Amino acid sequence: MLNGAARIWFKGIRNKFCCYFSGLSQARVSAYLEGMKDLNALMQQAQAMQQKLQDAQAKMAETTASGTSGGGLVTVALKGAGEITSVVIDDSLLVPGEGEILADLIVAAHADAKRKLDEVNSALMREAAGPMAGMNIPGMPKLF
Repeated sequence: MLNGAARIWFKGIRNKFCCYFSGLSQARVSAYLEGMKDLNALMQQAQAMQQKLQDAQAKMAETTASGTSGGGLVTVALKGAGEITSVVIDDSLLVPGEGEILADLIVAAHADAKRKLDEVNSALMREAAGPMAGMNIPGMPKLF
């Protein structure tokens, strides 16, 4: 049960609220309803974009790229976000004392494959984002 002061305060707010809406002209009501239609359209666009981004992320998970180094002596294949799926090393590098060179070639091949994978993933995200590609929206993760 509300006490007298609370009842008066609540009644005052209710009256202001009712006065605000009763004072609206037909044009204002129409503009308000148009704004709601625009909001609904915006929400539908946001949902469509969210679906496109999810589809792009699924494609990114299945994307593969391979990089080479040493003139094709070492090949590294990557999938998704950078998971190594295979490493191919030419037999001529499997000589005692060549470990440091082999390690450098593997690192270089991985860097080449990662660069290619990042390019493909960026293109997928730009395509999914459409007109919002490249925008820095506060609070949103950087996708590309």
